Amino acid sequence: MKTSTSQLAHEGHYFVPSPSAYPVILSFGMFLLALGFIELINGFPLGKWVMLGGTGVIFYVLFNWFGQVIGESQSGAYRDWEDRSFRYGMIWFIATEVMFFAAFFGALFYVRVIAVPELGGMLQANGTTLWPDFSGAWPTSGPKGAPFTPMKAWGIPALNTALLLSSGATVTWAHWGVLKNNRRQLCLGLAATVLLGCLFLGFQAYEYHHAYTEMGLTMGAGAYGATFFMLTGFHGFHVTLGTIMLGVILLRSLSGHFSSERHFAFEGVAWYWHFVDVVWLILFVFVYWV
Repeated sequence: MKTSTSQLAHEGHYFVPSPSAYPVILSFGMFLLALGFIELINGFPLGKWVMLGGTGVIFYVLFNWFGQVIGESQSGAYRDWEDRSFRYGMIWFIATEVMFFAAFFGALFYVRVIAVPELGGMLQANGTTLWPDFSGAWPTSGPKGAPFTPMKAWGIPALNTALLLSSGATVTWAHWGVLKNNRRQLCLGLAATVLLGCLFLGFQAYEYHHAYTEMGLTMGAGAYGATFFMLTGFHGFHVTLGTIMLGVILLRSLSGHFSSERHFAFEGVAWYWHFVDVVWLILFVFVYWV
C-alpha cells in the first residue's frame, strides 16, 4: 500500500519531494530574460518581448512551485526537522544579504573616505594634479561631473524611516497575534505592514522622479549618484520583495493557515523584513544624513 507524505513525516522520515521539472523551466525562463536583455541593449526590437516571455515563465514557476510547497506544508509533510532546516536556510540567506549590502557600503566608504580625498589632495601631496579645480569635498560628481543637488535627510527620507520603523512594529504585533492564535490581530498587523511597505515604495518613486527631473541627481552624477542609487535602489528592490512576500503571507493567514505551533513561513518573512528595516537605518545615516 502506498504511504502518503504526511504519514512518512509522522513516522520519522525526513520529507524528500518528488522529482520536479520546475528547476529546468526556471532556468529556461532566466535564459530568456537574459537573452532578451542582451538583445534590448543591442537595439533588437524583439528583445523586450523575449524579456517579457522570460519574466512570464519565471512568475509561472514561482507561483506553482511555492504553491506546491505550501500544499506540502498544509498536508503535514513538514515536521520539526524540516522546520529546523528551513530556519537554518533562512539564516544563511539573510547572512548572504548582509554581505551583499556590506559590499556596497564598503564601496561608499572607500570612495568617500579614501579615493575622493586622495584625488583632491594630489596637488598638495605631489605638487601636480590632473584636475586643479577639484577639491575632493563630499558629495561630489567627480572632477568633470555635472552639477547636482545632494539629497537631504529630512523630508521624504525621514518620512520613509518613520514608515519602515512603524512597519517593524506592526509585523511584530502580527507575530504576537499568531503566537496567541489571534487571527484577527495577525491579519490586521500584516495588512498594516503591507500598506506601510507600499507607502514607502511610493514615496521612494516620487523621490527618484524629483531627483532626476529637478535636482540633477542621476546615476551619472559621479560617485555620489552611483552609490546613492545603488544602495537606495537595491534596498527598494528588497522592500518590494518583502512587501510581496508579506502579501502572500496575509492571503495565507486569511485562508486559515498558520498556528501558534506551526508558522515558520510567517517568521521567515518577518526576519527578512526586520533585516530590511535595519539596512535602511544604516543607509539613512551614511547616505542621507552624514
